[in-house]
Amino acid sequence: MSAPKLKAIKPAAKTQEIVMQDASLDIWDKKYRLKDKDFNPIDADIDATYRRVAKALSDVEEVAKREPWEKKFVWALKHGAIPAGRIISNAGAQAYKPATSTINCTVSGIVPDSMLGILERNLEAGLTLKAGCGIGYEFSTLRPKGAYVSGAGAYTSGPLSFMDIYDKMCFTVSSAGGRRGAQMATFDVSHPDVFDFVRAKREDGRLRQFNLSLLITEEFIEAVRADGNWDLTFPISSKEIEGGLNLKGDNVVWKHFPTTEGYTTNKQGLVACRIYETIKAQKLWNAIMSSTYDFAEPGFILIDQVNKNNNNWFCEDIRATNPCGEQPLPPYGSCLLGSVNLTKFVRNPFTEEAFFDWEQYSEVIEIFTRMLDNVVEINGLPLENQRKEIEYKRRHGMGFLGLGSAITMLCMKYGDQNSLEFTDRIAKDMAVAGLTAGLDLAREKGPAPIMEDEFDVTATLLFKQPDLAKDGIKVGSKIKGKVLLGKYSRYMQQVAEVAPELVDAIIEEGCRFSHHSSIAPTGTISLSLANNVSNGIEPSFAHHYSRNVIREGKKSKEKVDVFSYELLSYRTLINDKAMPFSSEPSEALPDYFVSSENIMPRAHVDIQAAAQKWVDSSISKTINVPTDCEYEEFKDIYLYAAEKGLKGCTTFRFNPEAFQGVLVKESDLENTAYSFTLEDGSTVEFKGNEEVEYDGETHTAANLFDALKEGYYGKF
Repeated sequence: MSAPKLKAIKPAAKTQEIVMQDASLDIWDKKYRLKDKDFNPIDADIDATYRRVAKALSDVEEVAKREPWEKKFVWALKHGAIPAGRIISNAGAQAYKPATSTINCTVSGIVPDSMLGILERNLEAGLTLKAGCGIGYEFSTLRPKGAYVSGAGAYTSGPLSFMDIYDKMCFTVSSAGGRRGAQMATFDVSHPDVFDFVRAKREDGRLRQFNLSLLITEEFIEAVRADGNWDLTFPISSKEIEGGLNLKGDNVVWKHFPTTEGYTTNKQGLVACRIYETIKAQKLWNAIMSSTYDFAEPGFILIDQVNKNNNNWFCEDIRATNPCGEQPLPPYGSCLLGSVNLTKFVRNPFTEEAFFDWEQYSEVIEIFTRMLDNVVEINGLPLENQRKEIEYKRRHGMGFLGLGSAITMLCMKYGDQNSLEFTDRIAKDMAVAGLTAGLDLAREKGPAPIMEDEFDVTATLLFKQPDLAKDGIKVGSKIKGKVLLGKYSRYMQQVAEVAPELVDAIIEEGCRFSHHSSIAPTGTISLSLANNVSNGIEPSFAHHYSRNVIREGKKSKEKVDVFSYELLSYRTLINDKAMPFSSEPSEALPDYFVSSENIMPRAHVDIQAAAQKWVDSSISKTINVPTDCEYEEFKDIYLYAAEKGLKGCTTFRFNPEAFQGVLVKESDLENTAYSFTLEDGSTVEFKGNEEVEYDGETHTAANLFDALKEGYYGKF
């Protein structure tokens, strides 16, 4: 791979600061600024917010080290390090809100297939959401609709009905104030109720507190490509087998399942499952893609890739993710997140002399790694199992935001070869700098406990990683976690190709954490603290558009007008009259000013693949496609993602007839008519961007329609 053609020199002068947008300051004020119980500000400005966070994280250090690290943390925060929203909101805020967490999201324990187990997990979820954390669950552990429940002498209503309970609980808890929670529901592609899961959001207002993602296996992808059959299965209970069920019949298969309790297993640990129905794989694929085309869900988690490339492959079976999908986690796992603003390292933007300051980028990463590691000590998680898990593995997920904006400022097009090479290096340098810091922290403070623990080598481990057998390791051997991670995880084997001495040292001494990187969506963070740089790994949605935001006390969402950071920068530094799509030559933007509306879907996948190679967790990626994108062109995107080896992705197509998204373009609203039925039965019609007076408030027609249709009107 050739390196991007960017100069590796120091800038002669600082890049001019870009004035913060009103929308950005407003979001900071509403979501991240610390206030007292009477809503009086404690943080005087954004710098005060940074100082509060830096002080809270440096207080974890030994007394003599606190002041110097506080200064370094403040410097890093002002130069591109942005901890995740819960850290920004809650670090150093104990005097005002002691029951909140600095952790963005968690994953539930396995949901047992029993009424008591389901309700216990719902209670745990409620406590987690109350602390300000989102949560993910897998619901395909619950038996399918119509299955007989011997204890109740009745037939179950199926997983989706119990998901409805969790959905209502989440809305109730999150609407009580503070940072709103979020939920992710994952579901196995072989579960008998998979069609119900796929189609769930076609019902108005159903499961709107959930993101939905399917656990897609390599076997299913192969069946789709071969136009083959696909079995829908669920485990057979031990009681059924005790009743004389024949396990050698044609209707029984042996499969991996998240839990073996109450089921029959073979010597390989596989569970006996009944085949409920055999369908054409293409039939299910078409249902998935049509629902995604219409409703942007379900998302796509390539669960085999997730587990195969997990650093903790030897002790984790991943079945769920956090709500945005960038952190596949084991039961009670937590995602501790932060992102680096890439635009902070672009020098001489929009010129032939534009370059990226790689040296300062690595310096910020090293300091930021220590900051995120310190968050473990003040996690504030409400459940003991959550606290044990994060303290044992100390995993965090550092990512970046503003990739699309930085690419534009460097005069490249998102998705072209130069941008792919740039993305590769951004992710690789973050990995090497972060792991170097992790090794240094292990030497100073000790490695994560998982590193020094010994693990039994089983037949399953030998099957998962054949390199063990190649090295002469046999069943019954004991190997420390640092060796299983450093030498035998596929990710670290890859890092060893570019930094062999670093990996050798980790194998010998361990690392402070098991995972270092993931790329979050960073929606409100990018808009607020980063002045609307592009989200995470995304290009800018558009360079001038509207964002729908929740306002306390408002009965519908509010439309906020925003500019992309790169457009603001270009107008400040180059041409103050520049605007997208202007017909005036004096207002024209360079052709490298692209956005999601004119980027081919495959370019999104290519960028994600370039980063995924060096990201040890996962990436939250939304492939934005135009409203008028043809279904036939759209439906192969996920197959291409599987081909490129991604761990998962989602798509978004603005569909005004079905739902209202967070980001909307004025042209879409202008071209969409919304019809309202009045009390006398007559109807009135408005364009989506027209303002409507209703119930004593002014709303955009699109937001009012969505709030009434989805049932959240007046419930914020």
